[in-house]
Amino acid sequence: MPIPPRSTKGSAIPVGRFARVARFGSMAAGIATGTLADGISQFAQGKRPTLSDVLLTPANARKVTNQLAQLRGAAMKIGQMMSMDTGDFLPKELTDILAQLRAEAKHMPDIQLRAVLNQNWGKGWEAKFATFDFVPFAAASIGQVHRATTVAGDDLAIKVQYPGVRRSIDSDVDNVATLLRLSGLLPRSLEVAPLLLEAKRQLHEEADYEREARCLVQFGELLTGSSDYRVPKLHPELTTPNVLAMDFIDSVPIEWLQHAEQPERDRVVTQLIDLLFRELFEFQLMQTDPNFANYRYDVATKRLVLLDFGATRIFSQTLADQYRSLLKSVFAGDWSAAQRDLIGIGYIDDKSPLQHQQAMMAMVRTAMIPLQNATCFDFGNTAVMNDLRADGMALAARRDLWHIPPADTLFIQRKLGGVYLLATRLKARVDVEALVNAYGGKDE
Repeated sequence: MPIPPRSTKGSAIPVGRFARVARFGSMAAGIATGTLADGISQFAQGKRPTLSDVLLTPANARKVTNQLAQLRGAAMKIGQMMSMDTGDFLPKELTDILAQLRAEAKHMPDIQLRAVLNQNWGKGWEAKFATFDFVPFAAASIGQVHRATTVAGDDLAIKVQYPGVRRSIDSDVDNVATLLRLSGLLPRSLEVAPLLLEAKRQLHEEADYEREARCLVQFGELLTGSSDYRVPKLHPELTTPNVLAMDFIDSVPIEWLQHAEQPERDRVVTQLIDLLFRELFEFQLMQTDPNFANYRYDVATKRLVLLDFGATRIFSQTLADQYRSLLKSVFAGDWSAAQRDLIGIGYIDDKSPLQHQQAMMAMVRTAMIPLQNATCFDFGNTAVMNDLRADGMALAARRDLWHIPPADTLFIQRKLGGVYLLATRLKARVDVEALVNAYGGKDE
């Protein structure tokens, strides 16, 4: 019996290269018009605004947000990463608007969704399902997720990629980089070509759902028998490069734990941090996207549900050893050795002026405070986070000294920062020192 779609308006994704370039052109034109008008207004008031003053306005950020939400794909993904990773170093008005990208993805209309499924599963695919909800329960930058029940009774979550995403990645990244250059957000002296190349590579991997399926299976095997984590089971017979089918796990957003008792919050965050260390030091395989939506909580079993393995990354044993050496140097109080470790990892450029290296070391000392507590560290005390934010903004203001670490280091830093933010959100108390010791971070 055919499954009638529930009526959804949705918003069609621009698929062709010309259509997407046109959207970027429209975005740039809108920003230019607003910038000119705002600049004239400020001059009329006797002000002398800089270019960034009139470019980086809430109105222009809103235009960018709306257009990226329409484009989806790599363009939107980069906007989301900006809002999460650099939010502490941009004006609050702008980060508030950019943060909307994490919630404003618009889903495909029914006709476009059905066309994608016909292409991947063949016509008549409806016969495989007892139910299929055409209204997605989640929509993000690269795809949207639907709930369905097979005729055999399997309860599934099915991720469907937006059409044209893979073909548009390279041009989207280049176009966003051009906009950032024109906006003045990136210094002209900053060499971003290697980072853009890495961003394209990473996004191509995230858009390959068959690769994500393999990572999903691999993490499931690595965590087999664990009473702390749940990884959905893959359904390979329904999985293609553009469609990923897995078990649906009934769970709640990880933020739900804000209302849980303190011991439960502490336990779950301890598991999160322990998993991070296992990924780096034991697996050398890490899911590097710390978006809160990628963690859920199974209330019935009190287990962490792990989702979205598109950003899974392999790290070398050498890099893992460098991080372990850094932790040992910190515990020993040997900050000269710690600086050498940081140079080796790529956080610090040894060719930078001494003042810049000292500023970076000061931030590292602050960031390592949770590792040096003899008792549990209280992530609910935001003093460390506030100090890091202040130091980071001061460092970011020295645009002539900006330094981009190696890609692997950036991805690890992104995961570390995301887990730290989640621990802060849940106000957890964790014996971080004991966790580090378990992975050889301290010499006995």
